[in-house]
Amino acid sequence: QDFLIYDHSVPSLSFNLCLYPPGLTSGAGVLPADSLNAAVGGTVMFTTTLTPPETQFVSVAWTFGVNDIITSTTASNTTGPEYEGRITLFRSTGSLEFRNLALSDSGEYRVSIIPAVGGSLSGHTRLDVYVPVSNVRVTANSSDLIEFNSSVSLSCSSSGSSLSFLWLNSSSEVTASDRVQLTDGGAILTIISVTRYDQGPFRCRVFNPVSDVTSEPVNLSISFGPDNTNLKRSPSQQYYMEGSNIILSCSAVSRPAAQFQWFLNGDLLTARGPELRLMNIQMSQSGNYSCQAFNNITMRTQTSQTSVVSVLERISGASVKSSTNQPVDGNSVNLTCEAAGSVFTRQWMKDGSDLILTDNMMLYNEGRVLSFQPLKKKDSGEYSCKISNPVSSDEAKYVMVVNYGPENVKITGETVIYLQETLKLTCSAESTPSASYTWMWNKTEIISYSAELTKVITELSESGNYTCRAMNSITSRTSSAVHELTVKAERPSSCSAGCIAGIVIACLVVVGAVAGGVYYYNKKK
Repeated sequence: QDFLIYDHSVPSLSFNLCLYPPGLTSGAGVLPADSLNAAVGGTVMFTTTLTPPETQFVSVAWTFGVNDIITSTTASNTTGPEYEGRITLFRSTGSLEFRNLALSDSGEYRVSIIPAVGGSLSGHTRLDVYVPVSNVRVTANSSDLIEFNSSVSLSCSSSGSSLSFLWLNSSSEVTASDRVQLTDGGAILTIISVTRYDQGPFRCRVFNPVSDVTSEPVNLSISFGPDNTNLKRSPSQQYYMEGSNIILSCSAVSRPAAQFQWFLNGDLLTARGPELRLMNIQMSQSGNYSCQAFNNITMRTQTSQTSVVSVLERISGASVKSSTNQPVDGNSVNLTCEAAGSVFTRQWMKDGSDLILTDNMMLYNEGRVLSFQPLKKKDSGEYSCKISNPVSSDEAKYVMVVNYGPENVKITGETVIYLQETLKLTCSAESTPSASYTWMWNKTEIISYSAELTKVITELSESGNYTCRAMNSITSRTSSAVHELTVKAERPSSCSAGCIAGIVIACLVVVGAVAGGVYYYNKKK
């Protein structure tokens, strides 16, 4: 058979071999150079590099230090008492199986083999027996820590022999640094001035050549913050109309969750919590809002950036009023644009187009007053003023009628007239409102109060200057025109001597034609 288990003792044999086959030295090729590792209670196989020979070995002897483990010859086998039942020798190769190992089994092992042909063979190797790792556990000397203020030590305890330690934070290996110390052979991990990134989970990996065990995770409770305190406004816009609803939200990175309080223009408000709701907001609530986050464990506070809330009153009741009810050409007039609410801008227009200021116009008092100095008749038209702010607007209109005149008074009609004929003169003037007219003869006698003068001329003495005076009831201005009229006794004939001669000749021609026609007719008969 391939192996033998020796459970009986025989006198040990000793060999004094001095001859080696050519090319072989002691131990060469018999046992691997690498040492063997095994666990307490486990099994190890010392495997030689030999192949079974045609003729079995004369003897195979294994020793541990000065102790004989087993000596096997073709005649007998001897096993050391402490190895009874723990070993199996494979005589065909000289290999040895060693079971139920103990720590005391660590050391140098040698084998000596005498083949049937050739010189003796030997080899040696080392066996190291270890207690497997077990009961790996991590404990922290403190679980409630404050960022930057606290330090913590994590201790890794375990059973086993020749232990090595490796620490993991999540899946990353923890190495020594300015803040991290590894002591007691790596079994103790100390973190100085913990940060929020030191929360874990931490694991301790314990290993030796025969086993490798990782502990259950341990998490550290690290209080930190508040940091990154931020205030948001919803809806987010630059201006709000009175009556709007606004929600201010405050957030911060903090453990435990931060507590919040609110400030308006630096004054503490009664509101608490991460939201400040401003319902039906009024102008009096405009100002600079901020929130302050507080951590009741770290006892730290942080204030957010300022958020400006600008509340505007709606524009209403727009009006344009004139400084006078009856604007007159040449006088000064002011149009004033007013409205209730938060006025930002005033835009003036004329007849539907943006107003272009001319040399007699001026805007002042932030565009509130449009001044005409002086007013001109071309300034008549529809003026509008649009008052606005970013959230509302209103518009008012005013029709400007410029009163002027009378100007360019003119009289039309005959300059020569004859007795018993009707005189008709018409007076006109440029005027707003329309002018009233008075007619005078020779600058004294008033003879009519209408734009037309109509009368029958009966006297030669009615020749003279006829004056039309135009008057504007608003401007109180008057202007006149004079018409010179000549009256003659009778109208001369309308046909001259040449005209009469022509008529006589025409008559003679007609009479001759008629006579000739009669004669021709009678002769035909």
